[in-house]
Order: sequence, then structure tokens, then C-alpha cells
Amino acid sequence: NGGTRNAMFAGVMADMSKVKLPCDNGPYREGKGTLYEGGARVCALANWPGRVKAGVVDGIIHAVDIYPTVAGLAGASTSKCKPLDGLNVWNTIAEGKPSPRTEVVYNVEPFRAALRQGDWKLIWRTLLPSSVDLYNIEQDPSEKNNLAAQHPEKVAEFQERLNALAKESVKPLFLVDQFKVVLEGLHGEPILPIDDEFSGVETP
Repeated sequence: NGGTRNAMFAGVMADMSKVKLPCDNGPYREGKGTLYEGGARVCALANWPGRVKAGVVDGIIHAVDIYPTVAGLAGASTSKCKPLDGLNVWNTIAEGKPSPRTEVVYNVEPFRAALRQGDWKLIWRTLLPSSVDLYNIEQDPSEKNNLAAQHPEKVAEFQERLNALAKESVKPLFLVDQFKVVLEGLHGEPILPIDDEFSGVETP
């Protein structure tokens, strides 16, 4: 609000600076550590007099988009960087144009994953008993109406995409490490079926 802005900047400094204020999760379902909107979705405030139009932007923006966006504003090239997951979303922030981002990967783990494409979001828990949630986030931001049974073809498309992402993702070493620590304390050092995949990796 105006009080926050005035407390942070004074005089000409406020007119020369851009401000971005992220915040905590809003009144959505569940909370931290979950794949629901209450664990992942936040709003943010951007202020740059003369450069950011007043209003509300509802395009999809991910935290990984901040770096390429700021780099673009600074005139810095990212061509020599490793491939970036982020996109330059400055035109979305400043002018309210459609976001170039159409997909958000919430998480991909061996036991759960979540993905959003456009207005649709899938939450997939693979631990038995497995479960699948499908929501239209635009119409149901509180994730109360699971539409998985009504749209099996969309569920299949999302699961195929998540499986593809899982194949290219870095292995979750923390799970393997913790599992080894627990079993070693009980029975000595265990031999896991996936040990070959982690050859050369030091564990606790």
C-alpha cells in the first residue's frame, strides 16, 4: 500500500526505483509442503513509476521467471548461461499482456507430482493407495471440485507429461541418503536396487 511504499522510499528515489514485493500464501487449500495452491501460490506487488501500469495481472508467472526478466531489464544476455527454465515475463508484469508461460511444474518426486497447463492442474500421488486430482484452477482456485473422473483423457495427458519430466529430472538424492541412514542404523549398510545409478555419490 502507499504507507509501505513511502516507508521504503522517499523523494526522488521512489521515482527512480522499481519495487517488487512477494508475499506469503493466500487463503487457498492446505499450506506449506503441499502441492495445493495454499502451498505454492502467492501474489506479488510490482511498482515502477512510469513503467508498470496500475492494475492486476493474472497471467501465470513462476519464481524461475524472475532471473531472465531482471536480466532482460538490465540489458544482460543469458545466451551463455545454461538452459534456463525461466521466461522473460516483463511485458506481462508491465503491460498486462498474456504471459508466455503456459505451464508450471510444481514438483516431480517419486511419490508425488503436480503440474499446471493453462487453467488445468493435476496432482498425482503415486504411493499406495494412489490418487489423482484434476482441477480447473481458473474456475475453482480453492481446489474443491476434483474433475479427474470426468476428464480421463486429460489426466492421461498430464501423467504422460509428468513421466517425461521425471525421466529428465535429477534423482532425489535426499531420499536415498535418508533411507540408507535409517537402514544402516538398524541392519548395517543396505544395498539398494538403484545403487548403480548413484555410483560415485558420497552419502552420509
